Amino acid sequence: MEDRRLLERQDSDVAGDVARIAKEFQEGFEAVERIDRPAVTVFGSARVQEDHPAYMAARLTGRRLAEAGFAVVTGGGPGVMEAANRGAREAGGLSVGFNIELPHEQRSNPYLDIGLTFKHFYVRKTMFVKAAEGFVIFPGGFGTLDELFESLTLIQTGKVLHFPVVLFDSAYWRSLLDWMRERLLADGMISPWDFELIRVTDSVEEAVATVLERYQQAGGQMPAEPQKADAQ
Repeated sequence: MEDRRLLERQDSDVAGDVARIAKEFQEGFEAVERIDRPAVTVFGSARVQEDHPAYMAARLTGRRLAEAGFAVVTGGGPGVMEAANRGAREAGGLSVGFNIELPHEQRSNPYLDIGLTFKHFYVRKTMFVKAAEGFVIFPGGFGTLDELFESLTLIQTGKVLHFPVVLFDSAYWRSLLDWMRERLLADGMISPWDFELIRVTDSVEEAVATVLERYQQAGGQMPAEPQKADAQ
């Protein structure tokens, strides 16, 4: 794997590594430029199947986001990612996937209008933020948690503004949020305002409305009619 080789201390091809990373950033930025409308990035587990509640909710969320005029961006793989891309495609919206090369060969899902596979996690994660007006985060594992806390850190430190973070499935996230209140907030590790960055919901409609409301508060204007994927 490129990331693993790069992170090994004995590696000494500094110029080559920098050039390869720069090229991947350029390809990512060019892919983002092809997204011709506001977008929302959807995160969640790659391991859930079509009959899982998270898959079904993510599919409907992708559909509703597309109907509201947003492109849907995911990690491009299976599970929740596939579901959100699938819903966007079914609604005639723009479906985008930024995949990653992994040892177990995570496949790209078949519902992408724009797709790009990255070698480096940090380049890929930059594109998730650069492309999006907000995140909707479904149940997931380490990767999903990484994306959640990176998004919160970027907002907390002022790197991105007016950026809603919506957690879907209150029961799934409850223990984590309780710990954040009882330890991080109570011990002064975060401020009350930091905790308010997160919106928790069990409603697809509320998730989409939250993103749309924040986007409009920031001065964004949605297209009069939802754009179709073939309009690019």
